[in-house]
Amino acid sequence: MTEKITRINPEQLHETPGYHHITVVEAGRTAYLAGQCPLDRNGDLVGSGSLETQVDQVVANTLMALAAVSAQPEHVVRSVIYVRSNERGTLGAAWRRLTESALGSAFTTASTLLGVTQLGFPGQLVEVDLTVALPD
Repeated sequence: MTEKITRINPEQLHETPGYHHITVVEAGRTAYLAGQCPLDRNGDLVGSGSLETQVDQVVANTLMALAAVSAQPEHVVRSVIYVRSNERGTLGAAWRRLTESALGSAFTTASTLLGVTQLGFPGQLVEVDLTVALPD
């Protein structure tokens, strides 16, 4: 399926820190992963106040969700990352931790990183939404 996914950075647009401006997907099936939160199997928040621990839990949860639909990080065609912060340093730290993780190739596609004032669970610092082009 990855041969049906093309990622493009037009020369006329600015360079990016790893993502692509455009992702083109040929016809196929698509999965939309709900916001992956830093919750354990029991629904308890992991790492309250620790961005690193929460990112690691989000990565683990996301890899499990991808496996449930027989997909890999390279099948991701769109990502939105929410970080509870308005500080660029914190946003950058979340981006680096995600892109250097086992999920890292998911963020080479069309990607948006947002600083927000609140997320769904008390103490939650990060959440990731993904769109996935499912393999044949």
